[in-house]
Amino acid sequence: MLELKGITQIFGGVTALNDVSFSIHADQITGVIGPNGAGKTTLFNIVTGIYQQTSGQVIFEGSDISGIPVERLAAKGMVRTFQNIELFGQMTVLENVMVGLHSKSKSGLFACSFKAPWAIKEERRIREEAHEWLRFVGIEQLADVQASNLPFGKGRMLEIARAMACKPRMILMDEPAAGLNSQETVGLAELIRKIRDLGVTVVLVEHDMELVMDICDRIVVLNLGQKLAEGTPREIQDNPEVIAAYLGDDE
Repeated sequence: MLELKGITQIFGGVTALNDVSFSIHADQITGVIGPNGAGKTTLFNIVTGIYQQTSGQVIFEGSDISGIPVERLAAKGMVRTFQNIELFGQMTVLENVMVGLHSKSKSGLFACSFKAPWAIKEERRIREEAHEWLRFVGIEQLADVQASNLPFGKGRMLEIARAMACKPRMILMDEPAAGLNSQETVGLAELIRKIRDLGVTVVLVEHDMELVMDICDRIVVLNLGQKLAEGTPREIQDNPEVIAAYLGDDE
């Protein structure tokens, strides 16, 4: 579903990624792990169009998406969440999810401004669907709360709900468990599995090894900007190079 071919990223004289290649298969949960500075978030930023790679290709469902503007990726079926939660703080929880749904709206500015009947009907549908996504992530009771007033864990759930409202075929999550307590992390694992069961391919960068080993079908390990290993959780746990570079002997 997603193929990275020889991705290299150079910032000034620093090589953040060096000839990284691997594939992501549909309907799986894939983890991208590695020490701090390994290039994980840089890789995500290249895949999602925030950075233009120095060389290499990003192929999504058979099409080269290298250099495609960020705003066009959601229309192609790829969305992401961020390590630092990015919400519209002055909007309500419900309105944040409606933003994701408006990306698929057929009503233009003119129709909405003059309250055309079809635009009113579509807005009602969008509101109802936004409630459904809030139920999906377990925060429907917070629909009318201003997003800036949410506890951190609920904000994370809202960001995921808004991304899912775009109806993606692939979602990339950058450290989704960061800042969550143990109970919230358990809930996150269940939610990620539910997303996969909807037919959405999940790719996550994550430092919580218990979470990664529990939910991932495959894992890619980066170290010093290069791919160190790739395989099932068991294969990664037993890989001597990964143990030496990242997991540690006790793990």
